Amino acid sequence: MGKYTPMIEQYLQIKKQYGDCILFFQLGDFYEMFFEDAHVASRVLGIALTGREAGQADRIPMCGIPIHAMNNYLPKLIEKGHKVAICEQVENPADVKGIVKRDVVKIVTPGLNLEEKTLDEKRNNYIVSIVNNDCDAALSIVDITTGDFYVCTIDYQSSVKRLFNEVISYNPKEVFITDSNNKLYQLFKDAGVFVSDSNATYINKNIDSLESFNKHFSNPSTYYPSDINNLEKQAVGWLLEYIHTTQRRAIHHLSNLQKINKSQNMSLDSNARRNLEITETIRTKEKTGSLLWILDHTITSMGARQLRAWVENPLLNRTDIEKRLDAVEELSRDICIIEDLKKTLKNIYDIERLISRLSYGSANAKDLIALKKSLLEVPFIKQTLSQLNSPLIKDLTEQLNDMTHLTAYLESALIENPPMTIKEGQMIKEQFNETLDKYRDVSNNGREWLTNYERQEREKSKIKSLKIGFNKVFGYYIEVTKANLSQVPDYYQRKQTLTNAERYITEELKEREELIIKAEASLIELEYQLFIEIRDYTLGFLPALKSIGKSIAIIDALLSLAIVAKLNYYTRPVFNDEGIISISQGRHPVVEKVLASENYVPNDVSLNNKGQQIQLITGPNMAGKSTYMRQTALIIIMAQIGSFVPAEKAELCLIDRIFTRIGASDDLASGQSTFMVEMIEAKEALLEATNNSLIILDEIGRGTSTYDGMALAHAIIEYIHEQVQAKTLFSTHYHELTDLEQEFARLVNYHAQCIEKDGKVIFLRQIKRGKADKSYGVYVAHIAGMPQNVITRAKHLLNMYEKQSKQGESLQLSFIETKPVAQDKIISDKKIELLKELETKKINNMTPLEALNYLAKLQNEIINS
Repeated sequence: MGKYTPMIEQYLQIKKQYGDCILFFQLGDFYEMFFEDAHVASRVLGIALTGREAGQADRIPMCGIPIHAMNNYLPKLIEKGHKVAICEQVENPADVKGIVKRDVVKIVTPGLNLEEKTLDEKRNNYIVSIVNNDCDAALSIVDITTGDFYVCTIDYQSSVKRLFNEVISYNPKEVFITDSNNKLYQLFKDAGVFVSDSNATYINKNIDSLESFNKHFSNPSTYYPSDINNLEKQAVGWLLEYIHTTQRRAIHHLSNLQKINKSQNMSLDSNARRNLEITETIRTKEKTGSLLWILDHTITSMGARQLRAWVENPLLNRTDIEKRLDAVEELSRDICIIEDLKKTLKNIYDIERLISRLSYGSANAKDLIALKKSLLEVPFIKQTLSQLNSPLIKDLTEQLNDMTHLTAYLESALIENPPMTIKEGQMIKEQFNETLDKYRDVSNNGREWLTNYERQEREKSKIKSLKIGFNKVFGYYIEVTKANLSQVPDYYQRKQTLTNAERYITEELKEREELIIKAEASLIELEYQLFIEIRDYTLGFLPALKSIGKSIAIIDALLSLAIVAKLNYYTRPVFNDEGIISISQGRHPVVEKVLASENYVPNDVSLNNKGQQIQLITGPNMAGKSTYMRQTALIIIMAQIGSFVPAEKAELCLIDRIFTRIGASDDLASGQSTFMVEMIEAKEALLEATNNSLIILDEIGRGTSTYDGMALAHAIIEYIHEQVQAKTLFSTHYHELTDLEQEFARLVNYHAQCIEKDGKVIFLRQIKRGKADKSYGVYVAHIAGMPQNVITRAKHLLNMYEKQSKQGESLQLSFIETKPVAQDKIISDKKIELLKELETKKINNMTPLEALNYLAKLQNEIINS
């Protein structure tokens, strides 16, 4: 096999360095892709796959896109989880003999992406780096689109799942790992998160991450916390190196590193976030129907991202919570202030992402005009907020710096509606630069000269249709139709022949063309240079601009909470240090909104460390048990983000973690059954919860046999009561467990109320003290539309099973009232012996496992007798 052509050899050399990327290889006005990249790109982008001669017997696969259309195609590849390396010609082909030099100027990845078409304006676009040892893992979290920059340490105790849960809480678009861990990699892959690692060929394996950290923070305009440890510095250093390597430019806006103290925020693992539908619903994976959907009345994209961050990370610091509540309360009192702020915020663009593009050198003149317009609204915000007295509002107002000097400068420099591109001129105002004005005069005079020259030549030649035109190939020309060729003067020089016309030049036109083109080229070049100066000057205000952007984001998020509190008649929660949760007339924030046309039934909730640590909740399906448990968790989360809550009154203690085991779900990819998933999730709650946690367990043990499930449920309740001592809402259909109220001092029975009327069951949706007396399972099947033959047969079997139970037992509550069934007249001697043994057996002294084994032995002897 012979060699490829020099150009393809060049391509292969570059591709070798960027094997994990699709390579956009510039050929003139196109980006071309070859070999496997061409197959992938043609499929994802929906473009034709062709071929190209490459010095071999067979043509090589190829596809391409116009350079000017890159922004239409690149987002599609990023959305599908591909990295794209942009390889450009770095020499002018006209100045080079042979192959023009090419180099990769940037790598776009899902987590390092500034393409607006792929970004959700209301969500951060995080990339997270992970550096770990045997016990701890350091995370560095960056959003290059906003400049958000964090670091934290996780005590993950060698648990890959725990580490995964912590990372996934940031909803990263990309994870960068330095230690290839197949299990961790697979977890992220299954969760749809793009994973990069330090094994990429373009990443320097010998990099000293601490040196990289120190180099970045040697700039006096940067900041990092004094208590940051070496592991955290390594995580930050590796991520900075990865960003530098892929972006090939300075990243000025990553200047303020903040350390996240995990003890200052409530912990919500992926199960809790999913089951409580914090930011998206389980069924549709969309925001509508989630808690965030209810709370989000933000006006700006910055505010929407800030509110999402609050919802995903509730506070544990009571002082910080009270500051937010004070601000929300003060804002909610004054509808005029609310309306004034809404009106002003509507005129503010996404300052955070504008200044990121500014820092990256990708901002255009339209971006700077948007920034100017946004900054002009800041004085009105300050004026409106000056009427308020809450400490948080006052702090935020002070961060709204006076930017009059910058806005005046931008006003004098740029026209109001500039073009999108910065390399074709027409951006800078007149009188901003004297030299630019002179070039414009020459250019304008040149156009005027051309108009006059065209008129002059028409008169001299008597050719009325004569016209002067221009194209990039031939420059300026005189065009004469074929019908008038006999009148063409002798001094015209033929330049181009068309079907119906001839094009000419003259010495005079040629001389003027050189002057005009030189002036216009100088004009465009000078405008570009002036714009770069304007952009760099604006970048000098970066710290103040970041401060303004963050302050407006927080103001908008607080305003959103104030609006929703007023609209939905929420009340301010009150916090205590006694471990008390007391909610009067609490409502599920989403369900009450969805049931707007119906009367939502509120419920009281009482949990504490003394008499009501555990609520054991019985009652039929559809009666409101799950809604009751979820609404309790959501009210607590809302309160700890600083929101008012849907209740008449809410007295709460701070909750450090919320654990949920709700609903049936298997994990087929991992070969785990519903019951296994249930046990794993329950295990995590038992091992990680504290006495300041909230545990929600919905029908635990239902995925196995009745006795297995009941024994496990009993044992779990006992462990929580005696060991963990977390506040717990535990729903069950094992009605025998209600007897535990007599055994455990801090367990109380509750039930979902129902009434029967005219052969129908009415679910009251009220959770009250005491245990349920019926299950209504067959009735639920009936209203679900089960065939009538099945319902009739089920009723018959239910009556038969109930008659086989001893009077007073509650293994399965009866669907309809039944009379006590008389004991069988004939009982074997062996069964009598077993009954006597059972009467004397001290069940309370047995562990759940011993009881289960004894029950199995007893059952076996009865069957054999």
